[in-house]
Amino acid sequence: MKKIVLLALAVLALASCGNKDAAKKQEGKPQVKLATVAQQEVPQTEVYTATVESDVKNNISPNMSQRINRILVDVGDRVSRGQVLVQLDAANQDQQQLQLQSQQIVLQNQQVEFNRTAELYASGGISKSEYDAAKTQLDVQKRQVDLIRRQLSQTSQNTQLTSPISGVVTARNYDNGDMYSGTPILTIEQLNPVKLIVNVSETYFKDIAVGMPVDIQLDAYGDELFGGKVSIVYPSIDKATHTFPVEINLPNSDQRVRPGMFARATVNFGSVERVMIPDVALVKQVGAGDRYVYVYKDGKVTYSKVELGKHIGDQYEIISGIAPKSQIVIAGQARLADGVEVEVVK
Repeated sequence: MKKIVLLALAVLALASCGNKDAAKKQEGKPQVKLATVAQQEVPQTEVYTATVESDVKNNISPNMSQRINRILVDVGDRVSRGQVLVQLDAANQDQQQLQLQSQQIVLQNQQVEFNRTAELYASGGISKSEYDAAKTQLDVQKRQVDLIRRQLSQTSQNTQLTSPISGVVTARNYDNGDMYSGTPILTIEQLNPVKLIVNVSETYFKDIAVGMPVDIQLDAYGDELFGGKVSIVYPSIDKATHTFPVEINLPNSDQRVRPGMFARATVNFGSVERVMIPDVALVKQVGAGDRYVYVYKDGKVTYSKVELGKHIGDQYEIISGIAPKSQIVIAGQARLADGVEVEVVK
């Protein structure tokens, strides 16, 4: 009986040793799959969002408070440069016209009187001082008439408001009979061309230039592409955002594009050679937004922080952190740590 018990214990001991050996074998070097990375040309395109703006915008207002007799256009109307848009109350103009007529009569009478004075002075009938006084009075009256004429011209210009550009009426803020109170009576916008203003990162300051083509998509027209061009590159960079404004000109002869539309502008800054890695190689650091990749060399892996660029298909552009021709882990990262020896499998 004792022999049987001893035999059973021996069998159990052997089984226990076998399990330990299997576990030890299972806990050996982590198995990983590798990929060799290479450089390739990566397009450097950026997409910017913006709201379409008119190229030129004019607010139509008088230079003083006046009653609006009649507004001759409405929102949506197309207008031409020089077209009369608003007729204001002409009461001041009528008063100035009457005043001008009255002063012109006075001037005519003084001119006749001065002519007589000049004849008397020529014949020795009056003194030089009397002649000079008559001439001064005549000159003063001439200046008075000229002043009233200028005032009447200004009033006339301000009574009829004209459009300084050809465009479309986009706002009307008064009705006939209202008193002008400071808000523009009308807004006229030029719709061909239109423009977008985007803020570009300072890293592209040396790469962007006037005349560069820009592909533009508008939410109103789905995937349809519109061709624009860079028209202005602003010379200073915002120290808070490290961006600079760029103005994009968009031809709009058919006026399908309107101010206020939401747009996406794609600018191609050329291409650069970058290391590309499979996205499955990336490891996210717990509690942070940093991304890492395990790099294999001489039987071990090292933890390498990477700066990501664009995500293209199932690959990421690497701006820094991985050298070309490096071997990186693409499977088996769960059991890895910095400096761990690994077993490479196919």
